[in-house]
Amino acid sequence: MIYQSDALTVTRLEGDIAELHFDLKGESVNKFDQATVSSLSAALDALEAESNLKGLLVTSGKPVFIVGADITEFTGIFGAGPEEIKGFTAANNANLNRLQALPYPSCVAINGFALGGGFEICLACDFRVMSSAAKVGLPETRLGILPGWGGTVRLPRIIGVDEAATWIASASEQRADKAFKAGAVDAVAEPDQLRAVALTTLNNAIAGKLDYAGRRDTKSSPLPLNDTEATMAFFTMKSMVQQQAGRNYPAPVKAVEVIEKARGMGLEDALEVEAEGFAELAVTPVAAALVGVFLSDQLLGKKAKDWEKKADKKVARAAVLGAGIMGGGIAYQSAYKGVPILMKDINQEGLDLGLAESGKLLAKRVERGQMTAAQMGDVLNSIDPTLTYSGFDKVDIVVEAVVENPKVKHAVLAETEKEIAEDAILASNTSTISITHLAEALQRPENFCGMHFFNPVHAMPLVEVIRGEKTSDKAVARTVAYANKMGKKAVVVKDCPGFLVNRVLFPYFDGFSKLVRDGADFQAVDKVMERWGWPMGPAYLMDVVGIDTGVHAAEVMAEGFPDRMKLDFKTATEVMFEHERYGQKNGKGFYDYQKDKRGKPKKTSSDETYRLLEEVAGERKEFEADDIIARMMLPMATELARCLEEGIVGTASEADLALLYGIGFPPFRGGIFRWIDTVGLDYMAEASKKFAHLGKSYELTEGMQAKLAAGETYY
Repeated sequence: MIYQSDALTVTRLEGDIAELHFDLKGESVNKFDQATVSSLSAALDALEAESNLKGLLVTSGKPVFIVGADITEFTGIFGAGPEEIKGFTAANNANLNRLQALPYPSCVAINGFALGGGFEICLACDFRVMSSAAKVGLPETRLGILPGWGGTVRLPRIIGVDEAATWIASASEQRADKAFKAGAVDAVAEPDQLRAVALTTLNNAIAGKLDYAGRRDTKSSPLPLNDTEATMAFFTMKSMVQQQAGRNYPAPVKAVEVIEKARGMGLEDALEVEAEGFAELAVTPVAAALVGVFLSDQLLGKKAKDWEKKADKKVARAAVLGAGIMGGGIAYQSAYKGVPILMKDINQEGLDLGLAESGKLLAKRVERGQMTAAQMGDVLNSIDPTLTYSGFDKVDIVVEAVVENPKVKHAVLAETEKEIAEDAILASNTSTISITHLAEALQRPENFCGMHFFNPVHAMPLVEVIRGEKTSDKAVARTVAYANKMGKKAVVVKDCPGFLVNRVLFPYFDGFSKLVRDGADFQAVDKVMERWGWPMGPAYLMDVVGIDTGVHAAEVMAEGFPDRMKLDFKTATEVMFEHERYGQKNGKGFYDYQKDKRGKPKKTSSDETYRLLEEVAGERKEFEADDIIARMMLPMATELARCLEEGIVGTASEADLALLYGIGFPPFRGGIFRWIDTVGLDYMAEASKKFAHLGKSYELTEGMQAKLAAGETYY
């Protein structure tokens, strides 16, 4: 044994080859935490002191190679300022430079995922052999930063500027075949042959059959581009990346700028440019938000796994009641993820619609090469359409997705309960109706909960699992386990009108209604909120949700929270509803809709909308963008704070992710609570005072006031 630590070992193999083996104790994956970085430095000391070595093999003892840096350490490091951040990148850059400069060739065997720093150490090695089942990539721009351990320097010099800039800016993971074609790896081997092929490659380099010195020169030299070539290449790349990334995500463009700035430099100077760019991005609110989203997602996943461990049994077979767009979407997602499902409706037309929805989604996957026609057939065959309850006694969970009407749901749930096993779980896909109220129709309310999917089911990650007053842990655990199996992000919330997401969304819509009442142009409001980061403004969003659905939900919210959600004026949305302008579903809402060449609804401005709104809209006037933002966001923020204070949702992290995954809250802002921390509760208090005349939804909650007084934040 040449060196040993809890993170890695160095041993001598036959033929005077050393093996640097990463295997972090107590962890399921390898990562570059600060302890591993320190161990690697000590291991390199040992390698440099060891005599008669001819080559180095780099391997992993985990199912994946190295997943990158330890993101949990980022918050403290990034908050310490630019110099501390540069120290963080410098330590491992020194390691990788020493690895690259060893007086003998190196070869890495890449199994599983080699991402971020995990791929950067591979780039520092002379030769790379990749498992056919592995993936490599530099995903740092997803976190609002750029590669910090030589990724922007070595990768362009290995695979070329265009390809490297695309990989880095898109943060995409690359399969073995594409990595080989690009020249990022030298060979691809089947998993059981990976080590043997890597050793053969290394021995060929030792024997002089492969030129490792030339490779090192390439990685350490300026990029082979003259000024004219560079000007054209980087101008085109930056324009393309800016268009794809958008104005709110600076990291992808900054990564290209760093490559450009360092193009004429050697390794050390180029790494310094990279370190400056990394530190510049790491202190931005966008990086804080995106790192926060990553860490919150880890927390959410852990909570969901903990619930799954409590489940009394796995969901082997499911059923859905109602085969419309939602029911068909649920059936598709369940079957696609490997849980066979019964799909029941009261008429054949409904079943045909549900199957058509699944078939359409699966056909798209076949067209894109994501599955074969045979696999599509297998998925469709695992959706069993039925007009009866035959087979319902064999299912582990039933999701009710019938019309959003309490009486209808009561009747359907009571009828279904008689047809299923006593330990089966019943769940309602209601978006607004109280789970406690729906449970009144049941003999076994402890086996009942909410399972609220978002439309379209296949695309929206969130599922709200709603606990009623009598819902048992068993029901929650099995429902969360089913959501996990379906590939969804489950957030467990308590029962209340609108649950979490809709309860928070409708004060936002109320803010929009008050703006239109006071003379704002609804299209101007949409543009401001889209520029702020929402994927669509409130009028457009209401058209997508469905104005009839929105009006119904608003009535539920007003009844549940009359002190702040019952409005004393007719809203623009109600006017659209009265004139049967229901949104995209019938081609006219706040906007008019026509299908484009791809069959997707495209919105256009409607003169009729403006004419109809004259009865409820005040005299037209322009509003400052900051005032529009404050009037829209403050009611949403105060309502989410109430939900946290009332225990409707467990943590600020879960609340923020529910809005990101359920309604597309801008990720670069990190969520409502992350945004509040960024702008400060003093800003919220000033906005609350300015708009106090608009009602109680603009008042800070007791919890917000307490945090403001104590100088506390949500994170």
